[in-house]
Amino acid sequence: MTAMFKQVSMMKRHPSLTMDQFIELYEGRHAKFGEVLFAKAARLVRRYVQPQKNPLTGEVKELDFDVIMEIWWHSQEDFVAAMQALPKSPLLGAVQESGATLFASHDNPAFTVVEYDSPVGTRA
Repeated sequence: MTAMFKQVSMMKRHPSLTMDQFIELYEGRHAKFGEVLFAKAARLVRRYVQPQKNPLTGEVKELDFDVIMEIWWHSQEDFVAAMQALPKSPLLGAVQESGATLFASHDNPAFTVVEYDSPVGTRA
């Protein structure tokens, strides 16, 4: 059984942006920084959330975040190396400037997980 080391961040869009504008700016500009800064990652994904009606209450609740960013790393050592290099990157200023117009805050929840997959959907 192989475990993957994953970094997860959840961000809320800047209040001046619609969800469509947010996605367009994130994908067209901000995600490009991650492609450079995290080039040694195994996978970099953004998952844009769409609040749904609660089946019991019928309410649609606004979430504290609009996107879940996931970065899969080959090892915890690769993750640590990337995080240590980030503050020294010549891209840091551009990343922060982009983020200031894209996100509601730079104070976003971030955490790591160790992920194991189960073989479901393969049984008859």
